[in-house]
Amino acid sequence: MLIPFVGSIFAFGIALLIGGLAIYLSARVLIDVDDYGHAVVTAVLGAVGWGLTSWIPLVGPVIALVVWIGVINWRYPGGWRNAAIIGAGAWLSALVILFVVNAVLGLGIGAFGVPGI
Repeated sequence: MLIPFVGSIFAFGIALLIGGLAIYLSARVLIDVDDYGHAVVTAVLGAVGWGLTSWIPLVGPVIALVVWIGVINWRYPGGWRNAAIIGAGAWLSALVILFVVNAVLGLGIGAFGVPGI
Protein backbone atom coordinates (compact mmCIF):
# COMPACT_ATOMS: atom_id res chain seq x y z
CA MET A 1 0.00 0.00 0.00
CA LEU A 2 2.81 2.40 0.85
CA ILE A 3 5.10 1.35 -2.02
CA PRO A 4 3.06 2.97 -4.85
CA PHE A 5 2.83 6.19 -2.82
CA VAL A 6 6.59 6.25 -2.28
CA GLY A 7 7.12 5.58 -5.99
CA SER A 8 4.82 8.46 -6.90
CA ILE A 9 6.63 10.83 -4.55
CA PHE A 10 9.96 9.71 -6.01
CA ALA A 11 8.76 10.24 -9.59
CA PHE A 12 7.38 13.68 -8.68
CA GLY A 13 10.70 14.63 -7.06
CA ILE A 14 12.71 13.54 -10.10
CA ALA A 15 10.33 15.37 -12.46
CA LEU A 16 10.60 18.52 -10.32
CA LEU A 17 14.40 18.35 -10.27
CA ILE A 18 14.44 17.93 -14.05
CA GLY A 19 12.04 20.86 -14.56
CA GLY A 20 14.17 22.98 -12.24
CA LEU A 21 17.33 21.91 -14.06
CA ALA A 22 15.84 22.92 -17.41
CA ILE A 23 14.92 26.38 -16.10
CA TYR A 24 18.29 26.69 -14.37
CA LEU A 25 20.25 25.85 -17.53
CA SER A 26 18.26 28.30 -19.63
CA ALA A 27 18.56 31.13 -17.09
CA ARG A 28 22.25 30.38 -16.56
CA VAL A 29 23.01 30.66 -20.26
CA LEU A 30 20.85 33.72 -20.94
CA ILE A 31 21.22 35.94 -17.89
CA ASP A 32 24.02 34.24 -15.90
CA VAL A 33 21.92 33.50 -12.80
CA ASP A 34 23.53 30.61 -10.91
CA ASP A 35 20.88 29.44 -8.40
CA TYR A 36 19.39 25.98 -8.87
CA GLY A 37 17.09 26.32 -5.85
CA HIS A 38 15.62 29.48 -7.34
CA ALA A 39 14.91 27.55 -10.56
CA VAL A 40 13.18 24.71 -8.68
CA VAL A 41 10.91 27.17 -6.85
CA THR A 42 10.20 28.86 -10.19
CA ALA A 43 9.23 25.46 -11.63
CA VAL A 44 6.78 24.86 -8.75
CA LEU A 45 5.24 28.32 -9.03
CA GLY A 46 5.04 28.07 -12.81
CA ALA A 47 3.30 24.69 -12.55
CA VAL A 48 0.79 26.10 -10.08
CA GLY A 49 0.08 29.05 -12.39
CA TRP A 50 -0.27 26.70 -15.34
CA GLY A 51 -2.61 24.42 -13.43
CA LEU A 52 -4.83 27.26 -12.27
CA THR A 53 -5.35 28.68 -15.76
CA SER A 54 -4.93 25.94 -18.38
CA TRP A 55 -8.41 24.46 -17.80
CA ILE A 56 -10.21 27.54 -19.20
CA PRO A 57 -12.03 26.52 -22.42
CA LEU A 58 -10.55 27.65 -25.76
CA VAL A 59 -8.07 30.24 -24.43
CA GLY A 60 -6.79 28.40 -21.36
CA PRO A 61 -3.50 27.15 -22.80
CA VAL A 62 -2.64 30.61 -24.16
CA ILE A 63 -3.46 32.28 -20.84
CA ALA A 64 -1.53 29.56 -19.00
CA LEU A 65 1.52 30.12 -21.19
CA VAL A 66 1.41 33.86 -20.49
CA VAL A 67 1.08 33.12 -16.76
CA TRP A 68 4.01 30.68 -16.87
CA ILE A 69 6.21 33.22 -18.67
CA GLY A 70 4.95 35.84 -16.20
CA VAL A 71 6.21 33.70 -13.31
CA ILE A 72 9.62 33.49 -14.99
CA ASN A 73 9.51 37.28 -15.58
CA TRP A 74 8.70 37.82 -11.90
CA ARG A 75 11.46 35.48 -10.67
CA TYR A 76 14.27 36.52 -13.05
CA PRO A 77 15.57 39.91 -14.22
CA GLY A 78 15.40 41.10 -17.80
CA GLY A 79 11.74 41.63 -18.66
CA TRP A 80 9.19 39.72 -20.70
CA ARG A 81 11.47 39.13 -23.68
CA ASN A 82 14.13 37.42 -21.59
CA ALA A 83 11.44 35.50 -19.70
CA ALA A 84 10.04 34.15 -22.98
CA ILE A 85 13.53 33.18 -24.13
CA ILE A 86 14.25 31.49 -20.78
CA GLY A 87 10.95 29.62 -21.12
CA ALA A 88 11.73 28.46 -24.65
CA GLY A 89 15.23 27.45 -23.58
CA ALA A 90 13.82 25.57 -20.58
CA TRP A 91 11.41 23.73 -22.84
CA LEU A 92 14.21 22.68 -25.22
CA SER A 93 16.51 21.79 -22.32
CA ALA A 94 13.81 19.63 -20.76
CA LEU A 95 13.31 17.78 -24.05
CA VAL A 96 17.01 16.96 -24.28
CA ILE A 97 17.35 16.04 -20.59
CA LEU A 98 14.28 13.79 -20.69
CA PHE A 99 15.37 12.15 -23.92
CA VAL A 100 18.69 11.20 -22.33
CA VAL A 101 17.26 10.22 -18.92
CA ASN A 102 14.41 8.19 -20.35
CA ALA A 103 16.59 6.53 -23.00
CA VAL A 104 19.34 5.58 -20.55
CA LEU A 105 17.27 4.73 -17.47
CA GLY A 106 13.94 3.91 -19.12
CA LEU A 107 11.97 5.79 -16.45
CA GLY A 108 9.30 7.41 -18.62
CA ILE A 109 9.09 10.55 -16.50
CA GLY A 110 8.31 14.17 -17.39
CA ALA A 111 9.54 17.58 -16.30
CA PHE A 112 7.35 19.21 -13.64
CA GLY A 113 7.19 22.97 -14.05
CA VAL A 114 7.85 23.05 -17.79
CA PRO A 115 4.57 22.97 -19.73
CA GLY A 116 4.00 20.41 -22.43
CA ILE A 117 6.81 18.14 -21.33
